[in-house]
Amino acid sequence: MSLQKLFATKVALALALLVANCAAAPVYGYKVIAKYPHSTDSYTEGFFYLNGLFYEGIGLNGHSGVVVTQPETGNPVQRFDLPSKYFGEGIIDWGPNLLQWTWQSHTGFVLDRFSLRIVSQFHYSGEGWGMTRTAKELITSDGTATLRFRDPNTFDEIRHIVVKDGSKTIDQLNELEYIHGEIFANIWHSDRIARISPIDGHVIAWIDCTGLLPDDQRVNAESVLNGIAYDAKKDRLFVTGKQWPAVFEIKVVPKSK
Repeated sequence: MSLQKLFATKVALALALLVANCAAAPVYGYKVIAKYPHSTDSYTEGFFYLNGLFYEGIGLNGHSGVVVTQPETGNPVQRFDLPSKYFGEGIIDWGPNLLQWTWQSHTGFVLDRFSLRIVSQFHYSGEGWGMTRTAKELITSDGTATLRFRDPNTFDEIRHIVVKDGSKTIDQLNELEYIHGEIFANIWHSDRIARISPIDGHVIAWIDCTGLLPDDQRVNAESVLNGIAYDAKKDRLFVTGKQWPAVFEIKVVPKSK
């Protein structure tokens, strides 16, 4: 191949890559598979599924903490209440413990997962929003377009990514879940879930959950979609919202035109 043709090929590849990076991510819809009860007292800030139970971090000053429930009945089997000065946010399991952090208090708590007793506290700068994990790192959101990867033992930042859909920066990233090597993220005050590459932050696809809970079943304007949990053993995806009356098991499907 001549140098001229080689140069032209490289330019064409670069342009194709540029166009791909600027293109908006595809949008998928959903199909409801099952519906489970959820307390409208729970202002959902963190959510995950483990060993047949829902673990939920709930917010609002004076009402924050962790509640563990049976999916089929919605009945709580364990509960931990934060002191009233803290506004609870995202939670995640790490080994025998749970981690929960708070919105603007710069304080997080390590709980024994089996007793929900406080083991220790940790501190950080900035706001606390969502939290999930890989096998080696924690991933956190703070309401901006930045997701931070943290050392689970020290909570120190290791690296970060900025989330973009094509050329558009996506902020208000909220509750998170790590599924099949992708980061699923709620967008505050949106009915969409972003599927994000943990490598460079680009939005791989969107899940449009519009209509999942009718407006007349929402407590108020802050009763927004916020809560993603995944059952890896049975490949089940669950979503809920702040003070929603239900948790929905959904399947991602092509969006109807």
